Amino acid sequence: MNWPTSTFQNLTRKPSRKFLLVFSLCTLTIAGVIWACADSYEEEYSVFTPEYFVNKQYSPFFYTGNEVYYGLGYTDGSNTWYNDNIVDEWYEHFNHQFNKASLQYLLLKASAGAVDSIYRKSTGALKVLPAKYPAIVTGNVSPKMLNAFYSYLKLAKNAEAYSVNDQYYSWDKVKPNHSPVNLGPALVGAYDKETDPFIKERIWFQMVRYYYFLDEPSNRTVKLFDQFKDHFPKNLIYYRTMGYVAGYYYRQKNYALSNYLYSLCYDYTYKLKIPSFWSFHPQNESDWTATLKLAKTPEEKITLWHMLGVQYDAGRAIKTIAAINPKSEKLDLLLSRLINIREVGTGWGNTTTDSVKKSDNAGKRLVEDIASKNNTAKPYYWNLAAGYLNFLDSNYTSAGKYYATAKNQFPAGDKMIVAQAKLLDMMLYIKSLKKMDANAEVKLIEPLNWLANLRDNKLKIKDLRFSNAISVCNLAISRLYKRQDNTIREVCFNNNAQDFYADSARVQHMIDLLNKPDKTAFEKAMLRYYPITLNNLYYHQAIMLAYQQKLPEAIAQLKKMTPENFLLAGNPFTGRLTDCHDCDHEAPQKQKFTPLSFLQTLYTLDSEIKQGKNVYRNAYAVANAYYNITYYGNARLFYESDVVATGPTGRYYYEGEPRMDDKLISMQVAIKYYQLARKNAATDEQRARCTFMLSKCALNEVYNDPGFNGYEKLSEGKISKAVIDAYYNYFAELKAKYNQTAYYKEALKECGYFRTYSDKK
Repeated sequence: MNWPTSTFQNLTRKPSRKFLLVFSLCTLTIAGVIWACADSYEEEYSVFTPEYFVNKQYSPFFYTGNEVYYGLGYTDGSNTWYNDNIVDEWYEHFNHQFNKASLQYLLLKASAGAVDSIYRKSTGALKVLPAKYPAIVTGNVSPKMLNAFYSYLKLAKNAEAYSVNDQYYSWDKVKPNHSPVNLGPALVGAYDKETDPFIKERIWFQMVRYYYFLDEPSNRTVKLFDQFKDHFPKNLIYYRTMGYVAGYYYRQKNYALSNYLYSLCYDYTYKLKIPSFWSFHPQNESDWTATLKLAKTPEEKITLWHMLGVQYDAGRAIKTIAAINPKSEKLDLLLSRLINIREVGTGWGNTTTDSVKKSDNAGKRLVEDIASKNNTAKPYYWNLAAGYLNFLDSNYTSAGKYYATAKNQFPAGDKMIVAQAKLLDMMLYIKSLKKMDANAEVKLIEPLNWLANLRDNKLKIKDLRFSNAISVCNLAISRLYKRQDNTIREVCFNNNAQDFYADSARVQHMIDLLNKPDKTAFEKAMLRYYPITLNNLYYHQAIMLAYQQKLPEAIAQLKKMTPENFLLAGNPFTGRLTDCHDCDHEAPQKQKFTPLSFLQTLYTLDSEIKQGKNVYRNAYAVANAYYNITYYGNARLFYESDVVATGPTGRYYYEGEPRMDDKLISMQVAIKYYQLARKNAATDEQRARCTFMLSKCALNEVYNDPGFNGYEKLSEGKISKAVIDAYYNYFAELKAKYNQTAYYKEALKECGYFRTYSDKK
């Protein structure tokens, strides 16, 4: 059997006994859990929706890259997997006379002691029930049926206490609790005495399970099953009982028979599919061949191949099942998995090995061959699949032909399949385009609006997988416009070109387009995919002007925005010896600044400096402001927007990492104003403060230097000497001229860098 490596890993894993125990439910809960936790977040990759083509009972086995069972997420639901069935079965047994809530309590919640008390109350042996027990309403159920029910239930509670186990995720054999004295003989005796077939079958289940857990050598698990299996209908409890026999054979390493029995359980009902599937483990080709020989009918053989295909090799299973019965619905799930697995590996930029490509090509040819025979139950499904697999291989002409054939075969009135086809058609049309011209734009107006309506929840089509189609279509359109040098439209469909926003003229062109009163129908559709608002663009223009010290122009841009002011977290006009953004944010503030009031205040201070008013105080405040609106300051919120890329979260940039816009990290404007403040200072304390702030700016310029990649680079000559000299020169000046100031002493205390420098000198 030519299975891939991942298949081998699956084959050699140990089956969890907890999943085997899922068969053990009788009147209480199942032991074991359905493990379906996600390994990691995975963005939606698929645009082919299995829900539209595959019977819902197979939905847990739809392919997903980060869950064991599709749609279940993380759940311990196996502990309650059959609860509804249990209650419903007993409710039917009592001909709807026994109150359902009372049954739920007795079957699923009550302890053995509670059952005994309630039973004695029903017979008159106990006059009053403890207040903690609910009232039990039995309607017109006969005393004989009640006696039989309570007798069984007390026995079942003891059996559950023995077998049900809450050990989660155990890969070792789950050991049952200590066996109650004489439980086995009590079960056998109860079985012999019971005349009600419904209860008798459940006692049989209890016996088989008990001897399975007892793990005794006399093989009574199988003997009891075989002895009485023909006495009961083949219903849910019958196949749960069979599950223990399958588990027994697995324990005996009779994998062929074990897997065959699990396949029978799997095929019986949706409720048994998950535990049966989990327990199904062919070990190698020889035991797989032996399993196939046990199949008594073609349908049993199909089920076996179906289960194998879901776990390991969908292509081989599809080929074999199609040869037996091309109309089998079990093909549908396998085809969906083949497609969805293929979507992961190709189509969205992933690289694949030659062996994977060979396997993908074989899968595509197989689907094409089956589609061409037109003898499946859903020929449109196979033609859509063949078309989509060709689409993933960029065979767009072939894809179109298969899609066209499929449309002529669609079931009448199936809107969801029509929607799936429309999505595939849209992707095919866009990927087939050689250029974006007026004709293409007109054709795309309706599909682009349709897709945007789905995204915006203005149109809802259940289960349709469209998210990744948006990415595929937008990227393809954007690339066409890029080749045609239409930058505005390129960015509308793919807003990843950060250099676009560095050009003020381009930004203004985008603003003009957004403000255009008579937009074309295509422009309106296109702009639904552009994520930046007018407010975002005005704000971006304003902050870029602010960093260029064009304050009147920046203020004018902010005033164009519709009211959307926010408050800066800290006071941008204050300076701190050591940076502590949180401290600044938490400090009491007499005035809170919005971006607009901040720039207006900054402009007033700068104007007063030019007029010669309070130059030291104003220049120091302006310097603080320009320091704080860089990455290093307490007002970095000022530059954060939907337009500006803020780069990595740390100061240090490693090979391959994007750097921030230089304006957001540059200290040059702050240095200019700190130097101006120092020049106009009246005292050494003021001059010491300015000098130390200049040293901070110089250190940040060391961080900003393209050669900086961590402190080790300082000694390797990777950073320009002028940058390093500027940093140390301020320290030297501070020590030489201002060592008698209080600020100097505070700097020594608070700044480790300066203290280290001072000690060495």
